[in-house]
Amino acid sequence: MALLSSPLQLKGLTLKNRIVMPPMCQYSVDAHDGTPTDWHFVHYVSRAVGGTGLIIVEMTDVEPDGRISNGDLGLWSDEQIPAFSRIVSEVHKYGSKIGIQIGHAGRKAEDAEVPVSASAIAFPGSRYKMPRALTTEEVQAMVVKFAESARRAVEAGMDTIEIHGAHGYLIHQFHSPLINKRDDQYGKDPALFGVEVIQAVKKVIPADMPLIMRVSAVEYVDGGYGLEYSTELCRRYKEAGVDVFHLSSGGEGPIGSAGRPGVHPGYQVPLARAIKQALDVPVIAVGNLDDAKLAEATLGNGDADLIAVGRGMLRDPYWAIHAIRALSPEELQPPKQYGRAF
Repeated sequence: MALLSSPLQLKGLTLKNRIVMPPMCQYSVDAHDGTPTDWHFVHYVSRAVGGTGLIIVEMTDVEPDGRISNGDLGLWSDEQIPAFSRIVSEVHKYGSKIGIQIGHAGRKAEDAEVPVSASAIAFPGSRYKMPRALTTEEVQAMVVKFAESARRAVEAGMDTIEIHGAHGYLIHQFHSPLINKRDDQYGKDPALFGVEVIQAVKKVIPADMPLIMRVSAVEYVDGGYGLEYSTELCRRYKEAGVDVFHLSSGGEGPIGSAGRPGVHPGYQVPLARAIKQALDVPVIAVGNLDDAKLAEATLGNGDADLIAVGRGMLRDPYWAIHAIRALSPEELQPPKQYGRAF
C-alpha cells in the first residue's frame, strides 16, 4: 500500500488517507456576516467527493474585527453553527473528515476600523492600519473568544480543531519577538497567549479529539526568529496540549508561498522534519507538494505524517483520487457514481 493512501489514527480520529486540504481563505462571505455560503458548501464537499482524507476549513475568526477582510468566515455567534453543520454532514457522507482553523488576524485585519495586536506596530504596506495594543484584560478576554469559537465548532460536528499561530496573525504576533514589545506577562513570556488559547480550547473539545496548531517555523525578515526558536515555541505548545503541528513559514515579512525564499517543491519539508524529530510529534508538511511521488517520498522518508496540498487542490478538487491512482491504482476507491470512469 502506498503510504499516501494508508489510514492514520490521531487519538480518536481515524483518517482514511494521509492527504490534507489545508485552510485557504475564499473571501466569499455574503453580507459580511461571516456565515458560510453555498460557495463554501460546494468548495469543501467537492474535495470530500475527490477523496481527501482531512479537510481543514479556512481561517475562521473569533470576532468580526478579527477577519483579514469582511469576506472571511467567522464563528463568533451560535447563529453561524447551522451553516457549518450542513457542510460537515455532507463531507462525512463521502468518508472524509473535516476540521476548522480558528484564528484572529490581529494587525493584519484590513477592514477593522482599528486593528489590535500585541503591540502598536503596523504591518508594512499601505493597506495596513496602525493597530492598538490589546490591554492585559483584553488578551484574557480574547482567550475566551477562541475557546467559544472552538465550542461552536464542536457543536457543528467538526472532527478536529486547528489553531492558527502562523502567517503573521494574532497568536504569531504575540510569539514573535519582532512584534511583541509588551511589558506585562504576555510580553515577558511571548508564548503565554498561545499557551492559554490552547489550554482553553482543550477544555471545550472532546478528550479524544486531536488539536492541531499551525506555526510558521521561520520568519523571512531581518531579525526574525528561526527554527531553533520555533522548536522551543512548539515544545511549549505541545506541553500545553497540541497533538499535531502543521508547519508553514513566514508572515512577519514575506510568506514563502508568495515567492520568498525559493519555493521549490517541498521547500518547507525540512521544517516539518525538524519539529517532528525534535518533539516526537505528528506533523503536517505543506508547501508545493502537489506531485504525488514527492508527497509519497516525504511520508516514506519519515519527514511528515500527513501531506497538505493547497494550490494543487484548488486547481483539482479530485487531487487525492488522481494521486492515489498514480501511486497505487489497485487501492483506488472512487465514489460509486464515478466508478465507470476508472
